[in-house]
Amino acid sequence: MSLPSDIEVILATDCGSTTTKAILIEKRSGAYRLLVRGEAPTTVEAPFEDVTRGVLNAVREVEEQSGRAILDGDRIVSPGAGGRGVDLYVSTSSAGGGLQMMVAGVVKSMTAESAERAALGAGAIVMETLASNDGRLPHERIERIRQLRPDMILLSGGVDGGTKSHVVEMAELISAADPRPRLGSGYDLPVIFAGNTEAGEDVRRILDDRTELSQVENLRPVLEAENLGPARERIHTLFMEHVMAQAPGYRALMAWTHVPIMPTPGAVGRMVRVVADRDGIDVAGVDIGGATTDVFSVFGGAFNRTVSANLGMSYSISNVLTEAGLEAIARWLPFDMTDADLKDRLGNKMIRPTSIPQTMEELIIEQAVAREALRLAFEQHRNFAVTLKGVQQLRTISDTFDQQTGGQTLVDLMNLDLIIGSGGVLSHAPNRSQAALMLVDAFQPVGITNLAVDSIFMMPHLGVLSTVHETAALEVFDRDCLVYLGPCVAPAGRGNAGSHSVTVKARADGVETVCEAVVGELAAIPTGEAEEVVLEVIPSRGFDVGAGRGTPVTRTVRNGPLGVIIDTRGRPLQLPADAAERVEVLKRSYRALEVYPESS
Repeated sequence: MSLPSDIEVILATDCGSTTTKAILIEKRSGAYRLLVRGEAPTTVEAPFEDVTRGVLNAVREVEEQSGRAILDGDRIVSPGAGGRGVDLYVSTSSAGGGLQMMVAGVVKSMTAESAERAALGAGAIVMETLASNDGRLPHERIERIRQLRPDMILLSGGVDGGTKSHVVEMAELISAADPRPRLGSGYDLPVIFAGNTEAGEDVRRILDDRTELSQVENLRPVLEAENLGPARERIHTLFMEHVMAQAPGYRALMAWTHVPIMPTPGAVGRMVRVVADRDGIDVAGVDIGGATTDVFSVFGGAFNRTVSANLGMSYSISNVLTEAGLEAIARWLPFDMTDADLKDRLGNKMIRPTSIPQTMEELIIEQAVAREALRLAFEQHRNFAVTLKGVQQLRTISDTFDQQTGGQTLVDLMNLDLIIGSGGVLSHAPNRSQAALMLVDAFQPVGITNLAVDSIFMMPHLGVLSTVHETAALEVFDRDCLVYLGPCVAPAGRGNAGSHSVTVKARADGVETVCEAVVGELAAIPTGEAEEVVLEVIPSRGFDVGAGRGTPVTRTVRNGPLGVIIDTRGRPLQLPADAAERVEVLKRSYRALEVYPESS
């Protein structure tokens, strides 16, 4: 394969569950830029049952738009020369349900939780978490393993040199279940052992004959630290060698790509980490789809990912209704609607998942659901992204671990520098202010936070590209992928409605605009076409924007089409209980940002 310095033309595809998306990147005038994008239906299921058909169709669309010959029959021409072919081809995939894993550990709140973090960070959907102290009887655990048929199992437990009886018992349960893989029938289920190294020989004796067993370094070599890297790398390797190799057409696709295919969520998470590391900032990202919502974060250098598998905008929209409740969704509607009418509209979306809103009212309802799906997914993420549990005491009896202290959330909204939104409801919102307000209402940031969206869902492509050519990935990410929506200024603190909260001075292109904001409002300062804005934020006594109560903060931020958003509605955000008053407050807020101009 060409060295990064020799790469001029890059083709990247993402094989999604329903759509395969292809992008073509070229180096022009010394910088990498997105040239064209194409898409086609994914063809992993009947009647085609060959994922390469969808890839070729998407690439042909790229050919037509770019005028560049990339295919020679059913072969991708490489390297690129003379206006033909490409120098590098990379791909991600979540087709066929993506990577589905089961994890097991000795203690649910410790080693099992570390195993879950390792699997989620590798881009997997965790179907089940088993632990010695999860309250289930052995036969119940065995039956659960048989029912789920995961793509692979990650087994952890015990610190190095500690007791090994509990992790050996978990291995015996897996052996007794004799699990079969979800895809393929002629190979053994991959099992990764990442526990107490001294138990490795016993685990191998128990599982070697029934599974495709491999061992990596312990996830928790000592109680005070996690070592997730080796397990995540092995998950990626096995995903390629065993899981993807069984899916229809993937052997051919793997032969085409220059680097291993990555699970789509794993690639998105990698791009979040690359940006956070490059800029030295704390980042939160969200990808909201039809069935699931993924949340990614980097706080203080620690990466976490969660999958809310029952929160989505089409197939799982009724689950959002069940978890959030009608009242929570209705509170975002600037008009009255009966419970029965709202239920019917959400039910129609579930049974017609590909439909899109046809009226402003339908759009507002869909975006109200999105706020609740995002809010619930982020709450789950905050509860999962925590410091290590059990580090303050050392015990040897597993069922006492879950009573230990620790486990404080790593999510610090005051230090959050950037929120990136992705997924159809955010990326394709008719008005960028709608995407911005959905992120503000769902994440409820405090202090000064930049807001952005992935314009056309390129982060998976760029994430896998960053593994071999980080410069190209970052240049396209900055210039063609990320659309900045502007900063949100949200003082932390409480005050009486109508009292002064914060003074915001925004300077852009030599022009300074001042806004005196009172408690309980949503406002915006237009800042023109400038790329950056210098903010001086002066909170009232009792309010904090990052430097302490009443202390001013000056910061340079990225501008956006909305300018500077000022949110003084308080945290947690509370809307009036009275329906008429709530509707009036929403209309006033929506007018301030010109969110739904036709309904204001």
